[in-house]
Amino acid sequence: MIDWLRRPPAETPVVDCGTRRLPIAIRRRADARRMTLRLAPDGSEARVTLPQWGRTADAVAFARSRAAWLAQQLAAVPQAAPPVAGASLAYRGKALTIVHEPTLPRRPEVADGALRVGGPAGTLHQRLGRWLESEARRLIQADLAEYCARACVAAPPLALSRAQRRWGSCASNGTIRINWRLVMAPDAVRRSVVAHEVAHLLHFDHSPRFHAALAGLFESDVAEANTWLKTHGRGLYAAFG
Repeated sequence: MIDWLRRPPAETPVVDCGTRRLPIAIRRRADARRMTLRLAPDGSEARVTLPQWGRTADAVAFARSRAAWLAQQLAAVPQAAPPVAGASLAYRGKALTIVHEPTLPRRPEVADGALRVGGPAGTLHQRLGRWLESEARRLIQADLAEYCARACVAAPPLALSRAQRRWGSCASNGTIRINWRLVMAPDAVRRSVVAHEVAHLLHFDHSPRFHAALAGLFESDVAEANTWLKTHGRGLYAAFG
């Protein structure tokens, strides 16, 4: 959904946050009225959004003035926790207990609040990841077809994204990319991102017309879905990085 502007690595401004040094990604938006600061979901960078007329130096100074806040946000980024037998794995907003028995089928199966899976324990992490991605493609493809039908546009090519910084994007050629990790989020959250990108097929901007189109396409509360991502989105990176 968002294209972050970056300078060449040698010129990228940084902010020191305790023991971490973060690059500062700066984005100018025509509809921005003030500077805002956010931490990337995976904790990889500090993001400053500012009005078109804003100065880069002011954006850098703003990020550095909030170094303590960024350090607090970094501390809240979930630590990597690869899924293992007995642990839980998020799927469509629900925590499923991983039940591993070597004699079960290798393809995971959801049943009674559990994710039952067989095969060697040593490849469990990889197989769960592949299964989640296949589920993501199945669900997102259906979402895309539904919203394109509502928008009266042809469904464009779909690509699953492994991006660390974006949930979705719509290219100028119409290709839509959706972060596969959204299969772990509640259905309404995943669908809100797909609807957002389909709305870009109608209006390739974030104008009032775009937001009106999105409101007409998406059946739930966009703001509520966005709030969920801001609050819980980082957690979607814990299991598979």
